[in-house]
Amino acid sequence: MPATDLPLLIEAARESGKIATRYSGSKAQRWDKPDGAGPVTEADLAVNAMLEQRLPSARPGYGWLSEETEDTQHRLSRDRVFIIDPIDGTRSFTEGSSTWAHSLAVAEHGQVTAAVIYLPLRDLLYAAAKGQGATLNGAPIVVSDTQDITTAEILAAKPNLDSRHWCQGRVPQFRRNYRPSLAYRLALVGQGRFDGMLTLRPSWEWDIAAGDLIVQEAGGICTDRLGAPLRLNNPHPRLNGVIAANPPLHRQLADQIDPDSAGIAP
Repeated sequence: MPATDLPLLIEAARESGKIATRYSGSKAQRWDKPDGAGPVTEADLAVNAMLEQRLPSARPGYGWLSEETEDTQHRLSRDRVFIIDPIDGTRSFTEGSSTWAHSLAVAEHGQVTAAVIYLPLRDLLYAAAKGQGATLNGAPIVVSDTQDITTAEILAAKPNLDSRHWCQGRVPQFRRNYRPSLAYRLALVGQGRFDGMLTLRPSWEWDIAAGDLIVQEAGGICTDRLGAPLRLNNPHPRLNGVIAANPPLHRQLADQIDPDSAGIAP
């Protein structure tokens, strides 16, 4: 339940920050996952171990989905599930950057009900509970009110601007910016620091779940690349890209993406 799950997630996120910051990013032991799935460090695993012990113990009826835990079908039988990325932006962590984040969420029947994104090195804690709004360090946040896509600043990796992804090859002329953590990008949209974000490639649920609710509770819209509502805790936990923005900009972005480009890797 959001009212009780959110304080639990906040406490767990702060403890995650204490653990992760004991490691020196560039010196932390690191391995590369199979099949080009990216790096993992001893910090990721230490945070995951703490969360996997603490959160299910506090909510024994909940399922578990984490980037750093081998997935099982057990979670699919649970009404509520934790969706966790112990460190989102591991490459940034290993480079000594401060833009990595802990991303923690609870989803009920496929919809996120409580969420936290925490950047310990920047002292930024974004939080939301369904129906209760979104906050940054306890203060309410709202999405931007930019109406015109040509003046909007959108967080997106450069490959997403390939003309093949856009109707008739016409790429919208927004201003592009970038942050390495998907969770942080979504939080920045909820905060109103940026007008929107998009990623057109398949995205893991643990990168998106917490930010989905934060954007929505801040007054924005968060969908897949085709404008369909996000549903979490899928058998294969990947989403068909993500668009997040205030309602007018979301509509403009979604209307201009070519639905037939889904098979093209951005």
